[in-house]
Amino acid sequence: MSAPQPLPRPVYSKTSVFVPAITYAPPPGDAPWYPPVIAGADTLSKIHEEGDFIAASLALMERLTPDAYTTYLMHYCREGRARFGASWMYADIVTVLLCLSRTLKPRTYLEIGVRRGRSACAVATEAPYSGMFLFDLWQTGYAGIENPGPDFVRNELVKVNHRGPVSFFDGDSHVTLPRFFAANPSACFDLITVDGDHSERGAAQDLCDVLPRLAIGGAIVFDDIAHPAHPELNNVWRELILGDERFSAWSFRDAGYGVGFAIRKY
Repeated sequence: MSAPQPLPRPVYSKTSVFVPAITYAPPPGDAPWYPPVIAGADTLSKIHEEGDFIAASLALMERLTPDAYTTYLMHYCREGRARFGASWMYADIVTVLLCLSRTLKPRTYLEIGVRRGRSACAVATEAPYSGMFLFDLWQTGYAGIENPGPDFVRNELVKVNHRGPVSFFDGDSHVTLPRFFAANPSACFDLITVDGDHSERGAAQDLCDVLPRLAIGGAIVFDDIAHPAHPELNNVWRELILGDERFSAWSFRDAGYGVGFAIRKY
């Protein structure tokens, strides 16, 4: 039996794009002793814990077109609150994106795996003028739920009063992402979500494609790190993010399918 192949690794280059809300520039004449990021994942996880983003997520889902999953999730979150009150610890891709968007005030957002637009709408709720770059294969009946395409997502974004530009990129991310970055060699993003290909190498490749394009102080969000059907995703998260000193990272695996985010320090 042949040995398993190592995961691909991102190739980084120096970037001069910083996220102003989370980086510090010393006064003129002062030496920049520290890396510029002034608040990392520990601070942001505290903001997430104290900010009641569960309630914000419920409010968002009430504004969007329901489906079987969001109906289940709303009941789940309300039951968690009813049983355990403010002590209930829960996070998912939407609560994390609401928190990060409120704190980072992203100017640009890239998402792999758009589906029905709930994650994009979470960002739009807190950053209504952000430019959005949304990549999806639009797989029919993905996860047993209708996957209606870009026009549906545009209408969902209207419901949350998004006013920034939106660009959709249809097709396999392993084709469309390299094509996009080849055509836009200076593109850099304040916030990125990776929730597309759930195979180990496919998810790793998506991360490798986008991580070098994350601004200093920008956040990467990676979904499903506790999903029982996809245990390999947590391995990808550990290897490419938790094992890299460029990032300050936080993970939630206690309930649901899990989610992680990380801030690029340098």
